[in-house]
Amino acid sequence: MRLWLLACLALAGCAKALPPAGFAGAGPAFDPVAFFTGHVTSWGVEENRAGQPTAIVTTDCVGTPDGADSIRMVQVLHVGGGAAQTRIWHFTRTGPSAYLGTANDMAGTALGTAAGPAFHWRWVLETHPRDRLLNVTMDQWMYRMADGDVVIRTTVSKFGLSLLRITEQFDRQN
Repeated sequence: MRLWLLACLALAGCAKALPPAGFAGAGPAFDPVAFFTGHVTSWGVEENRAGQPTAIVTTDCVGTPDGADSIRMVQVLHVGGGAAQTRIWHFTRTGPSAYLGTANDMAGTALGTAAGPAFHWRWVLETHPRDRLLNVTMDQWMYRMADGDVVIRTTVSKFGLSLLRITEQFDRQN
C-alpha cells in the first residue's frame, strides 16, 4: 500500500503544467493592459504552505494610459492588518500576446504571455532591496472569467520552495 501511495505521489509531482498557449481559444481573451486601465479593486486570501489562510489581501488600483500599448498603475495593497503598501506598475504590450512589466519594488523586468483567458508571468519582489538573497519569486497566473472579473493565483517561492499562495479576485469599477 505504501509503495502504491509513493508511486502516485511521484507521478503527481511529474505532471506537466499547462503552458499559456494551452488556453488559446478557451474563453474570452484577456489583455492585462486593457483590464487594468481604470479603477480596479480586489479581495483575496493569503495561505501558508499547508493551505491554511493567514491573511486577507485587498488592493485598490488605478491604471492610466501611458502611450498606445502601456499603462502606469498605482496599486495600494493591504495584507492583513499591516500598513498599506504602494506598488507602481508599468505594463506594456510588446506583441499580440506578449507583455512586460516593471514596478518600484521589483528586481528586473517581468515578461508575460497571454493566451485566451489566461496570462502568466514570473517576477522577483525585492523584499529587501539591499540583500538580493532575501528577495522572493512571484509566479502569477491571471484568468479572465466570463463575467469580466479576473482571478489571480500567485505562488511566492524562494530557491524553488513554495512559501505561500495568494488568490485574489479583481473587479473593474465603473
